[in-house]
This record gives sequence, structure tokens and C-alpha cells, in this order.
Amino acid sequence: MASGGSGYGEGSQKIDYVFKIVLIGDSAVGKSQILSRFARNEFSLDSKATIGVEFQTRTLVIQHKSVKAQIWDTAGQERYRAVTSAYYRGAVGAMLVYDITKRQTFDHIPRWLEELRSHADKNIVIILIGNKTDLEDQRAVPTEDAKEFAQQEGLFFLETSALEATNVEDAFMTVLTEIFNIVNKKNLVASEDQANGNPGTLAGKKIIVPGPGQVIPEKNRMCCRS
Repeated sequence: MASGGSGYGEGSQKIDYVFKIVLIGDSAVGKSQILSRFARNEFSLDSKATIGVEFQTRTLVIQHKSVKAQIWDTAGQERYRAVTSAYYRGAVGAMLVYDITKRQTFDHIPRWLEELRSHADKNIVIILIGNKTDLEDQRAVPTEDAKEFAQQEGLFFLETSALEATNVEDAFMTVLTEIFNIVNKKNLVASEDQANGNPGTLAGKKIIVPGPGQVIPEKNRMCCRS
């Protein structure tokens, strides 16, 4: 009964969506490690500071659609407070990362959020990530503090360990699924609009490489939760 495989590893695979996700946060909080854990399932103990613009991709299947996540790493620009607006351009998701063992990296999060909101689309899907839970004995940021901040700002929130591969997959899937649902709602509305005219007009427009304001709806659905 079941139809063919999951579509992984097929060179000619049709991509339905491409979503750009940006990683931001202070230096050495583990952004590159989170990325390599998600994209290649690797963790390097002697990780170097990232230099130059780097992004990696991974293609997943969400609700039978093929979604390519294009994840950008800040390339160490954050050390010079020079993360450029080009870095944020077209991003539909963002991961705001701090290190649970370094309070300062959490205290800088509001500044990162402000920068993100001034450069990126205002309805970008954002998740706050407290990384390095494998160093629980050195914790300097209580989970409660971060949870409270995330609720206040309408962000998703998870604590991760890139080292132990804890919650990294979940963090990306949370963001990607949320974007996917938003995009699909838009497509649904567009399809209904087209139904009166030519319903086939959307057929060739499967790939969405979002530009500012193209993908996310006017209201962030998390804005109104208590």
C-alpha cells in the first residue's frame, strides 16, 4: 500500500519550498555547532570561530512537501557588531542563541532581538535557544528567566545541547513547521481567490524563496497568548 521512499538522497528531488533561517547571538554560544548538528549531525570539539558568510542546507519533508532549510551562520561578524542587513534579508525564521552558562550572553538577547526586528521582516518566526544544557552544573541563566522573556516577546523557546544533540532537531522543526503552516495558509487563501478564475495559475509557483513581507502573515499568532 505505502508509496515510495521518503525522498531523501534523491539528487533530482523536487523542492517545494526554500526557507532562509538566520542564527544570531553572541560569539561562542554554539551557533555553528547547532548548525552542524542539524545539517550534518556533527559536533566538533575543536570548533574554530566562523569566518566569512556560511550557510548550510538540509532538505526535510513536512506534511508530504519537500522543504529546503537554508541556515545562515553569522560568520563571526557579531564580534565586530557588524551583522549586515543583507544577512537578514529574506529570512523567514531566526534562532536567537545564548549560552546558559554565561549570563552576559542572555543579557544581550534583547539587543539582538531589537537588531533582528529592525532588519528582518517584522513577522519573522523567532525561537530563543539556551544552548549548552550539557553544562547544567555551570548554569547561570535559570530556565524560568528565559521562558518569561520568550513569552513576553512572543518567541518560541527551547534549551538545547549541540554536544549531546538534545532538542536541536526540535528547535529547527518548530521554526520550519510554523513557517510552513503560515505559507500554506497563504497559499490556501490564494487558491480560493483563484478558484473563480483559473485555478491552475498557482501550479508553477511552488517554490517560495521569501522576500521581506512575502510569507509571514500580518499577525504573529503568538502575540496574543497569555
